[in-house]
Amino acid sequence: MENLDRLDHPNDPDLRAEADAVLAELVGDPGGSARLREDQWQAVAALVRERRRALVVQRTGWGKSAVYFVATALLRRRGAGPTVIVSPLLALMRNQVEAAERAGIRARTINSANPEEWDAIHEEVERGATDVLLVSPERLNSVDFREQLLPKLAATTGLLVVDEAHCISDWGHDFRPDYRRLRAMLADLGPGVPVLATTATANARVTADVAEQLGTGAGEALVLRGTLERESLRLGVVRLPDAAHRLAWLAEHLDELPGSGIVYTLTVAAAEEATAYLRQRGFAVASYTGRTENADRVQAEADLLANRVKALVATSALGMGFDKPDLGFVLHLGSPSSPIAYYQQVGRAGRGVDHADVLLLPGKEDEAIWRYFADTAFPPEAQVRQTLTALAEAGRPLSVPALEAAVDLRRSRLETMLKVLDVDGAVQRVKGGWISTGAPWTYDAERYAWVARQRAAEQQAMRDYVDTAGCRMEFLRRQLDDEGAAPCGRCDNCAGAWADSHVSAETLTAAEKELDRPGVEIEPRRMWPTGMPALGVDLKGRIPAGEQCATGRALGRLSDIGWGNRLRPLLAEHAPDGPVPDDVLRAAVAVLADWARSPGGWASGTADAQDRPVGVVALPSMSRPQLVGSLAQGIATVGRLPFLGALTYTTEDGAYAARRSNSAQRLRALSGALAVPEELAAALREASGPVLLVDDLTDSGWTLAVAARLLRRAGSGPVLPLVLAAAG
Repeated sequence: MENLDRLDHPNDPDLRAEADAVLAELVGDPGGSARLREDQWQAVAALVRERRRALVVQRTGWGKSAVYFVATALLRRRGAGPTVIVSPLLALMRNQVEAAERAGIRARTINSANPEEWDAIHEEVERGATDVLLVSPERLNSVDFREQLLPKLAATTGLLVVDEAHCISDWGHDFRPDYRRLRAMLADLGPGVPVLATTATANARVTADVAEQLGTGAGEALVLRGTLERESLRLGVVRLPDAAHRLAWLAEHLDELPGSGIVYTLTVAAAEEATAYLRQRGFAVASYTGRTENADRVQAEADLLANRVKALVATSALGMGFDKPDLGFVLHLGSPSSPIAYYQQVGRAGRGVDHADVLLLPGKEDEAIWRYFADTAFPPEAQVRQTLTALAEAGRPLSVPALEAAVDLRRSRLETMLKVLDVDGAVQRVKGGWISTGAPWTYDAERYAWVARQRAAEQQAMRDYVDTAGCRMEFLRRQLDDEGAAPCGRCDNCAGAWADSHVSAETLTAAEKELDRPGVEIEPRRMWPTGMPALGVDLKGRIPAGEQCATGRALGRLSDIGWGNRLRPLLAEHAPDGPVPDDVLRAAVAVLADWARSPGGWASGTADAQDRPVGVVALPSMSRPQLVGSLAQGIATVGRLPFLGALTYTTEDGAYAARRSNSAQRLRALSGALAVPEELAAALREASGPVLLVDDLTDSGWTLAVAARLLRRAGSGPVLPLVLAAAG
């Protein structure tokens, strides 16, 4: 290997030719004519020849990965250590490992999908057998990784790459606290180790913040910010009256879209609904969501890359992490809440082709879904201080489940808060959980409020994008502070609408039928939350089988585009109470009938079939007593079952227990809040068999779990929950 001192010479006449040769291998054309563009070469030269820190803000398809792979090859030939790439999504990692191999670059990845390989990868890194190590940001939050491997990497790294660097900034649309830990690695890097940060979706504020977080101030870093124009993309919006029209439109026009592509939805439930419908219509499509098993994700990616499917129907799980240069279209069933996130997703299309279509089909339910997923703001100071106090007083590490007993925050929000506090130095993750460092910490209320306002402004920008009469590409570029933004001449506003809104009556009827089909399973709770005895509630471990809820049924999920759209207005916080609508009752009866005929159902005729329910029991409701009461009575009447009665609340605030934020707090509020009146207990003992437990909404599942335990202890048989909606 050549001596690293060679890198100090500012004029290396052979370096450009060598870099172009590596690029040719990378693109699969060794000995060909491939050449780095001037801006790419500028970045490579800064990293390899000058060992600088560079921040590259360039559109999707510009070739950011080519920069760091070419730089890696050149640095490794000159004796530098391995490149460490922090990359957020598994799909992106898989693509990049394959690309690296084409250029003879040995790349490995450490992420949640391959824990069985971690030890072997660690050993390869230590003996210098790996050129590139791709690491998910979540690994930076692992105690073992931080304590054992990260110091070694910092000492031997030849190039640090931070991909999708906008994730560092909490001003951006996709802030990830784990990224902030890179500051520690940056501080430990040897002198002269180059750093490359890349992103395609950063406005001026986010760019400045990323530079600050990475320690790449304007005086030190080379900032390469290019145009975000995408000449291959043709943008449009198609307005349709409801979800059924949008599914029908998709079925009739999907084949007209060029090549293969991605259909994005806002929720997992919507992705699964759309996938099921399109398959029924004969389309080769696959679902890709946060619920998709890793092996199925890999297969779905491979099928799309090989054009064996027309589309992946995906959530944002596929947002940043998929590289298919000839992707012909991106279509959104529902509007994302941020124009920057939208630009990022549509940027997957048209990278290696002259033309790609991008269409947005907004829905009336979009804003309700935005609100449902909007609970991500930094918690109020009182809750943060409560967390710090709990850790300080514990005198030992506390796990997140244990902290839930002390802090009324949902687990995902609590975990995010702890990561931010860890980066700020107020807490530390250790083996066994989290501890307080005792370091002073200031609640930056002004910053958190600004971020919340920024989210609201992004949502308004998406409304404006749908309504604008101006150029759509120019609109998106201006949202990203692209100074050269100008009309594209291709979008539906510049060149005229190119996608009509017509759907046939036959296709619309089929879509309506698909969305009208009610019924989803509700999995029961099987374990009590951690830390309940500390809250004065003597429940721990596994819920005894004889006290568990059975697997239940709901008409739909509030996040789906079928029954979710019907149920959200009915179950909204300030919706008026009233008798259950006839169509909703009919749907509940249909769900009950399908349940009875399903494997294990009481009418299935199978060996393991449950006994037929002997009666109906209602959960009490202070906010919607007419709705729940009429639903339970209606089910009893149509099913020719006796209505056995309802549980009662023992305290006024018991009715609001389900509004608590996490499992421990919900269960504490429910403990002792529900009771089985003697008349109901007598009816249960007399009926002696399974009962249907009827409610309007289940969120965490703890109300159903507590009610089932009480009913079983009062003498009922298995408790079968039947609710209108599941919140997830």
